[in-house]
Amino acid sequence: MRTENQIKRKLNELQMQKQTLASRKAELQSQAAQDDNAIQSITLQVEHVEDMILLLEWVLNAPMGSYHG
Repeated sequence: MRTENQIKRKLNELQMQKQTLASRKAELQSQAAQDDNAIQSITLQVEHVEDMILLLEWVLNAPMGSYHG
């Protein structure tokens, strides 16, 4: 099992990766000859990174109490 610090480091890494992808996507969108396949690929990568971020945030802030309350 990972420590809280390891999870936080991974979370920060993923957030930086998301920012990098968003910047690259913005660059592609601003270019005159847009590459729609590249933009779509980056969009999918961003969605995947966002999913991983949500999972790590859930691990860090796990719900307390009973699910069947």
